[in-house]
Amino acid sequence: MLSKRIIICLDVREGKTTKGVKFEGNIEIGNPVSMAREYYEQGVDELVFYDITASSDKRNIIIEVVDAVAKNIFIPFAVGGGIRTLDDMYAVLSAGAEKISVNTAAVVTPDLISEGAKIFGSQCVVLGMDAKKAPKTSAIPSGYEVYINGGRTPMGIDAVRWAREAQNLGAGEICLNSIDADGTNEGYELIITEKISQAVTIPVIASGGAGKPEHLKDVFMQAHADAALIASMVHYKQYTVGEIKSYLAHEGIPVRELI
Repeated sequence: MLSKRIIICLDVREGKTTKGVKFEGNIEIGNPVSMAREYYEQGVDELVFYDITASSDKRNIIIEVVDAVAKNIFIPFAVGGGIRTLDDMYAVLSAGAEKISVNTAAVVTPDLISEGAKIFGSQCVVLGMDAKKAPKTSAIPSGYEVYINGGRTPMGIDAVRWAREAQNLGAGEICLNSIDADGTNEGYELIITEKISQAVTIPVIASGGAGKPEHLKDVFMQAHADAALIASMVHYKQYTVGEIKSYLAHEGIPVRELI
């Protein structure tokens, strides 16, 4: 088994890190630059930065914050939110990110994935997918629907089908955000994570719901995720990265050693 990655998510609004539940009620919890540095020093494998209102506000990502974060860490760093064009992708990569996460714009203009992969490489293009439970229909056979605009707009698109299409277009990774589980601290949405992990061959990052190390064990062992995104459990000082990795290693799950 390949080493499983631990990724910390920084949801940013107006230059401040925020946290909400099920994509609602976000409150400010800190400075993304200092938080990124702290998590880097704790030994997290990667960081992801989401400008959570850039798409819904129809504005560009706050590139100054991206640049400041990148200057303070030396691990892979993905950025998403408000990225609509190849120029936006180039700007984020030039500011120091290693990966670009495309979500709303990818659904609206799928060619953005293929064009980005062609120019920057598939390893740089991450599909961010916000999914929520829905009645099973011929259009949504998996029972999980894709949403855009920060989880505000349902699209009538099946999550599993969209994952396969994104891989075929050239996405190098999928970050699956469960709207139902987000911020609940009750565990990842294992069913849709497993469905998508089985449907594609590119890495799948589970996101939404982590509240304790056992939840990471479950999503790795039961849903076969390649990486797990965490936020609340470290933002609120419940656990450190080292404690989480020690638990997983003790449970026989390979993780990257702390430096």
